Amino acid sequence: MSILSCLSSTLKARLFASQTAAKSSRFCRVSQLRASLPTHRSTLLAASRSFRTHAKQIRRPHSILIVNKLRTKPVVDAIQALLEYIRSKYPDVTIYHEDRPDIPEGVKMWRPGPGSDPIDLVVTLVLSFSMGTLGFLLPFHIDDFAKAIDSAFEGKAVVLHRMRLSCSFQDRDGESIGSKSEEWQVMNEVALHRGSSPHLNTIDVFVDGQHLTEAVSDGLIVATPTGSTAYSLSAGGPIVHPGLSAIVLTPICPRSLSFRPLVFPSSSSITLRIGDRSRASAGLSMDGQVSHVLSPGESVTVQASLYPIPCINRSSIADPDESRQGVGPGKEDDWVRDINNLLQYNATFRSKALLRHSRT
Repeated sequence: MSILSCLSSTLKARLFASQTAAKSSRFCRVSQLRASLPTHRSTLLAASRSFRTHAKQIRRPHSILIVNKLRTKPVVDAIQALLEYIRSKYPDVTIYHEDRPDIPEGVKMWRPGPGSDPIDLVVTLVLSFSMGTLGFLLPFHIDDFAKAIDSAFEGKAVVLHRMRLSCSFQDRDGESIGSKSEEWQVMNEVALHRGSSPHLNTIDVFVDGQHLTEAVSDGLIVATPTGSTAYSLSAGGPIVHPGLSAIVLTPICPRSLSFRPLVFPSSSSITLRIGDRSRASAGLSMDGQVSHVLSPGESVTVQASLYPIPCINRSSIADPDESRQGVGPGKEDDWVRDINNLLQYNATFRSKALLRHSRT
């Protein structure tokens, strides 16, 4: 399991205690720290919904964990500049790096686990820096890292919580595969697909235990509002504001033209069971990484996670003169701006031409 898979497990108790920024794993296991948290599901779901109206500022970090993708030269140079800046301006801060062979010089190695050192700020996805690629969760460009880091240390950054999904697996008899502590946490989507098989999958869909439909398709996607602009969008799913607590069910190339995407409340539990008439097993991927293969009769159950991911709002670090139309720092909706700038939402041929012209 990767460092990102373990990170959220170790920090889970600290997320609610200090509202610090943490790294969202692509997918991760729920650790034994679950026992130290409240277990009443409705209460915690209500708390997770409150993120859209109760953003909070983070306290001054005392430790930073750097998690990065493959260390190409641009990444190496960016990390070096970041380290030099933190060391010169915040010398009392302890800097950690994930346990990898290419760990930067002069930083401490961090390994996940119950006895691992506490982390206050993760620099990668939550306080995330874009290297120039498209990404709704990469709000800060690497050239602006100084302003972003300073805002976090000065307590100006506002944290918003994004919903995640919790996944568990069942065998043909409906018995759980693995223990309760082995549920998987997903940020964007769970995709059940035919993989390398040339045949369509037959998948029975259950919502809160009630049979919804038998889907004959290339697969099904269960997505969060954050994931609604990822794979689900490419498959024809709706764009859902991340302030909503909802679960999106999107078919992948269904045989029936009447099989349309659906949006369920976050209290729903969705079970996808590989039908006995399915001619092949189905691959299951979480946030783009293949993790399981389900045979006919086996199933995956997806529901809202009790542990949302805190993400720093880009507009919260904006200078007052950078706010638009009288909207103060921290109040502007990053999502509205992103669907226009990144997705060019509802852009006509004429508006796209004008946009290209304005960039020249």
